Amino acid sequence: MAFQPARRMADIQPFHVMELLRRARELEAQGRDIIHMEVGEPDFPTPQPIIEAATRFLANGDVHYTAALGLPALREAIARFYRDRFGAEVAPERIVITPGASGALMLALAVSTNPGDEWLLPDPGYPSNRHLVRSVEGRARALPVDAASRYQPTPGQVGSAWQAGTRGLMVASPSNPTGTLLTAAELAALHAETHARGGVLLVDEIYQGLTYGVPASTVLAQPALAAADDLFVVNSFSKYFGMTGWRLGWLVVPQCWAREVEKLAQHFFISASTPAQHAALAAFQPATLEILEKRRHEFAHRRDTLLPALRELDFGIATEPQGAFYIYADVSRLGGDSETLARRLIEEAGVATTPGLDFGDNAPRRHLRIAYTTREARLLEACERMRALLG
Repeated sequence: MAFQPARRMADIQPFHVMELLRRARELEAQGRDIIHMEVGEPDFPTPQPIIEAATRFLANGDVHYTAALGLPALREAIARFYRDRFGAEVAPERIVITPGASGALMLALAVSTNPGDEWLLPDPGYPSNRHLVRSVEGRARALPVDAASRYQPTPGQVGSAWQAGTRGLMVASPSNPTGTLLTAAELAALHAETHARGGVLLVDEIYQGLTYGVPASTVLAQPALAAADDLFVVNSFSKYFGMTGWRLGWLVVPQCWAREVEKLAQHFFISASTPAQHAALAAFQPATLEILEKRRHEFAHRRDTLLPALRELDFGIATEPQGAFYIYADVSRLGGDSETLARRLIEEAGVATTPGLDFGDNAPRRHLRIAYTTREARLLEACERMRALLG
């Protein structure tokens, strides 16, 4: 008998944006100029203080494993950041350093999910979430959300969807692909709903810091939630801190879960990248934060440039993003479906975008995710190319 993959693999779909990125690279190798508005990766280089910190560390050659939970100095630095920036008291012992936010999600799901447990996930939402749930033998159940609730689930919707086998709810603020936020009151209400049902709330804050017109926040700033034993918070050095390729994130766990998560981290990863952890110590320095805030303002300017330009092209944008660096646009007035349009845009106009197919089953063919992760001149050029293509 020929070898067969595990049964779960039948439910694991490709990450379509990566397929588009591969096609974009092929076209670039042929000499085509491609404007990248598909991948959620800032175009800014890693801030220089972070690079210098990594260089100093590597120069001594003493590169070994850290503890599975991460470098103590980095866990303490993150705890100070929560206190200084948000007024949140988070003990360093609750902070687990991980290989990217994906590693944090893996730990949170693996430690809390039994085979067959159901997780409620907003749809549209980040595609890897549902596949990570499936990878730990859980079941992902979509909660269709739309512009009426700013693409975020409501307590009533969660309560109606909750079943005997439901384990938890996963939300993101700011969200991918819509860039919308949950307020402190909304997060508290969602936690009250999951807590009353004996469930877990997992909050994805990997775009924390990238907000426009509203201050950055964390669910952990609410003392009652910070002390909850059924709340996990995922974060990352990739987006706001500009360290995508360094593959470094963190997970905040309830104190009572820390030892169980540590056991998993020991076996899953041994530890996160030691050079990346030492580099990240510089992420919270005043000079670095000054650079990052200038970049946040640049992202806000790009958003404010791109929104009216897309609307002039007849893209429908029902809810303006307040965070991250994405616009989730309705393309139904442009004819065809989003996958066909994305293919035309990259092949005929040299503009790479992401069709809604990646983000769930809630009207995916009506939507494109468009990232403003390239400079303003290129964003405007992309709009002119689309104008020429769409007539």
